[in-house]
Amino acid sequence: MAANRRPPTFDKFRDVQAEMDRSGAAIFRDANGVESLIINNPYSVRYIHSYAEDTPFFLGLAEGKLMGSHCTSKRCGEVYATPRGHCMACGKPTEWVQLPNRGRVHSWTTCHFGSEAFLKETPYNLALIEFDGAGSLLLARLRDCVESEIFVGMPVEARFDPNPKYSITDVWFVPAPPSAGPPAAASTP
Repeated sequence: MAANRRPPTFDKFRDVQAEMDRSGAAIFRDANGVESLIINNPYSVRYIHSYAEDTPFFLGLAEGKLMGSHCTSKRCGEVYATPRGHCMACGKPTEWVQLPNRGRVHSWTTCHFGSEAFLKETPYNLALIEFDGAGSLLLARLRDCVESEIFVGMPVEARFDPNPKYSITDVWFVPAPPSAGPPAAASTP
């Protein structure tokens, strides 16, 4: 008779992650009782790419700045928190604009599973951040709070990785102190 080789079962993904570090396999049981076998399968790809026209956004993160884009048309003037080379409203070229480091939560979700970059933070919060004067939202992590503390309109401020990797993970948001005042609008550099 074969020995029981079934990996241990856990209800919390953090426990699954710890078991993965120990043995390479675990079972996750979700809230509905569904069990999923999770295995450790290292995967690596060397991906060399260029940010091309988005370079100022990622260099800005390394300098502690949020960069968006602003339509050059005097009739339009749309501001985008997620930079674009051309205005989505009128098609004119855009120019770089510095966004404020403060904004508000427009919407959010709590992720209970994540990619390799976020496994140690799982579960983690992702939020769509709105800025005064900008017509689009920025998707980023929301840290230093739990799901029950988050609300639509919650004031937040950006934090930047002191050791930038030139990635969107170089920025995240945290709850803003109550005395921080209203968020500033986007401004041209």
